[in-house]
Parts: sequence; C-alpha cells; structure tokens
Amino acid sequence: MSAVEIRRSARRKRTVRAYREGDKTIVLMPADLSKAEEDRHVRSLVGRLDRREQRVRPSDAELLDRAAELSRVWLEGRAVPLSVRWVSNQNTRWGSCSSGDRSIRLSDRLKGMPEWVVDYVLLHELAHLIEPNHSKRFWKLVEAYPHTAKAKGFLEGVSWQQR
Repeated sequence: MSAVEIRRSARRKRTVRAYREGDKTIVLMPADLSKAEEDRHVRSLVGRLDRREQRVRPSDAELLDRAAELSRVWLEGRAVPLSVRWVSNQNTRWGSCSSGDRSIRLSDRLKGMPEWVVDYVLLHELAHLIEPNHSKRFWKLVEAYPHTAKAKGFLEGVSWQQR
C-alpha cells in the first residue's frame, strides 16, 4: 500500500474523502473522528481506490494495443509507437513522446482517471509522432477525437486542484 496522509479539518463535519497524489493517498476527514473510525475509513477508501485503479489502469502491453487502436481510428494508422508505458517520474506533464525512438510515456497520475481522459493523453502523444510540435496541424489531428475539449478541461481541473 502507498503512503497515506491524513488531513483532518475542523471545518469538515461528516464527509471523508480520499484521492491519490503521486505515490501518496490523501484522506480528508473531520477533526473529531476517533482513531478507530479513521482506520476503518482509511481501509475502506484505500481499498476502493485500489480496485478502481486496477479496473482502469491497463498494463503497458494493453496501452500499446490501445495506442494502435486510437491511431487506426483517429489518425488513419499513421502514428506507430514502438513502446507505450506508465512512468512515475512525470509530475508536471501527463505524457511525453520521443519521436526518435517512437516511445510514449504516460504519467501514472492518470491512473484511476476515466478511460476517455487516458485515451486523450495517449492520442495527444500519438499525434506528436506525426507532428512534433503544437502547430495547427497537430491540434487538427488531436481535435478529431470527440472528447478532446472535455478531457482537456478535466485535466485542467485536476491540475488546479493539485496545485
């Protein structure tokens, strides 16, 4: 289990919430909960986060297969990465692409996010295999994906919350 940080608040009256921030699980709870209640909530919420991440976090091999499918559907099969993998060292970017070795890396901060958000980041990086910069041609490729605006807004909200 990853490290758990408990943040108690006198302003929080009833709700208990947990989320992942990098390798750490943050649990927000009322200040007046007992240690036994804290332990019960932490076990329950961490378990729920773990199960959700296992459902929505594909393996590296599955990411490569997904990239091939996204390229076929949205980029006419023109983007062909040699590898796609999760990485834990990207704290300011959601993904990166090296056109030289045709590798794509996705931040593990994406784990647990909706599939359409992960697909957007993956498609964004695939588009860099065709257009290496953020030119109008690049954005035309990316914006063919119907969830682009929604996914960008989602990621902006997550970034704002985590700042």
